[in-house]
Amino acid sequence: MEPLASRIRPKTLEEFVGQEHLVGEGKPIRLAIEQGHIFSFVLWGPPGVGKTSLARIYSKAIKAELYELSAVTAGKNDIRKIVDAPNEDGHPRVLFLDEIHRFNKAQQDFLLPYVESGELVLIGATTENPSFEVISPLLSRLRVFVLNELSDEEMSEIIGRAGVEIGDEAREWLTAMANGDARQAITMIENTSDLYGELTVENFKNALQSKYLRYDKKGEEHYNTISAFIKSMRASQPDAAIYYLARMLDSGEDPKFIARRMVIFASEDIGLAVPTALVVANEVFRAVETIGLPECAINLAHGVAYLCNCKKDRSAYDALKEAMADVKKHGNLPIPLEIRNAPTRLMKDLKYGEGYDAYTSESLLPEKLKKKKYLK
Repeated sequence: MEPLASRIRPKTLEEFVGQEHLVGEGKPIRLAIEQGHIFSFVLWGPPGVGKTSLARIYSKAIKAELYELSAVTAGKNDIRKIVDAPNEDGHPRVLFLDEIHRFNKAQQDFLLPYVESGELVLIGATTENPSFEVISPLLSRLRVFVLNELSDEEMSEIIGRAGVEIGDEAREWLTAMANGDARQAITMIENTSDLYGELTVENFKNALQSKYLRYDKKGEEHYNTISAFIKSMRASQPDAAIYYLARMLDSGEDPKFIARRMVIFASEDIGLAVPTALVVANEVFRAVETIGLPECAINLAHGVAYLCNCKKDRSAYDALKEAMADVKKHGNLPIPLEIRNAPTRLMKDLKYGEGYDAYTSESLLPEKLKKKKYLK
């Protein structure tokens, strides 16, 4: 039987929930659909927010032949078969490539001429930053659309479409647990209903622990494990950190995902205490890219042990957060005249750059924030 998440998947923009910045009136994907604009793009966002649904709705709207592949299992031969297949009606061919970040450089290079010539309209889907994962020549030919986590209200609307009875308490628990992932919420409903019938908080919790809901790289256990991994490094506990590293690798986690979090950790938690930690973390990431599994697990373990044993200093990260809070609170405060750029005569007449002293000890912050100290 077709899974519930597939049965209630939206087939038109009118049925689609969320991502109003992309599909609302006058927004880019809606305009592309309404105008029949044919182009290649990447949908970047967390799991379960509508990437596959949007790709299918767009493909149907432009009357395309849609081919769906997962970069986890697909290769060059699969792409070659699509390109070589007869296309007598002349409709555009859309390749929806899920988890495009899993394609290596050689595979992406192979795709490039078909996208460039228009033989294939490529729609990539990824949970990872395409700036890191998609080669520059290919990325330059793609437009990137960022999808957001679904809000509680949007999640509630999607849950309501499942056509099952669920009380307010259970709905609230499920919404919080799914964390903006509609697919996870619908799968939980289906599995809990199959196992226990009634949809209650207790039954949801029991179903979550059952053998029917094993580790899912896109589900709650994924986020729990990476959280435990980061917190173990923060607490300078290499044994715990290496254990959670091993657990993620054993579950099939993308090693580049792990390495990327280590690069972030090096600046966020170690920062000024050991500035070269960022260099080490970046080299681990490069080693993971170059070597791949299984051997790159050794590089990861090496890096984790090093980062765990580094002294920790979050002052730069905390300073950034405080400064960001002030930017949101005060908006664009006037920049002091003496440090403004003065490329024109008029700007010089307005005293832009006047009195500039490269080595001044006076605060160069906007007047309203003169006494602020972010880096403590």
